[in-house]
Amino acid sequence: MTIRVLLADDQAMVRASLRIILEDEPGISVVAEAADGEEAVALARELRPDVCLVDVQMPRLDGVAVTRALAGPGVPDPLRVVVVTTFDLDAYVHGALRGGAAGFVLKDAGPALLAEAVRAAHAGDALISPSVTLRLLSRLAGTGDGVGRRPVRALSEREAEVVRAVARGRTNQEIAAELSISLSTVKGHVAGVLAKLGARNRVEIAAWAWENRAVP
Repeated sequence: MTIRVLLADDQAMVRASLRIILEDEPGISVVAEAADGEEAVALARELRPDVCLVDVQMPRLDGVAVTRALAGPGVPDPLRVVVVTTFDLDAYVHGALRGGAAGFVLKDAGPALLAEAVRAAHAGDALISPSVTLRLLSRLAGTGDGVGRRPVRALSEREAEVVRAVARGRTNQEIAAELSISLSTVKGHVAGVLAKLGARNRVEIAAWAWENRAVP
């Protein structure tokens, strides 16, 4: 199956570079490009791509507003949005998190991680650049702001281990290897955690873990 990607960035050279990187990967195809936020929302709603790769700083609508429009609370049949960020845009990342982003990747992350982020978002296994995970999500610890909340039901010991691994940016396969359990068992635990936390995706699990000091 080919993963259909929408690129949204106001710089034509950046879009061209991203297109070359992604289309050089097997199973990924760029189906549209947008030069501003409003165009990104319109194209995404029309074409329904599998993944939207969205820059945070764009004219008309920034990446946070685009994320809310396509994946935010109350959006029927939300799309999967991966936000492209840089170190000095913490506020944007936090806003995109609240808006339903399925992952974050740095602009200079490199071709391999960029493609991995797209594949992870398509599979529902959100990827956050490790440097973003520890630097930004750890700042949420103890803030009591945003997605932090008490679980609807108490997490089991194994679910708590999975939450800590997700908060460190581990993929399902990495969690399975670390805990010596099957991949399907990991997916089952993640699904249970999502239900108990009332979270929409793995990014919100990570944010909950940091906000509630669940990560040592």
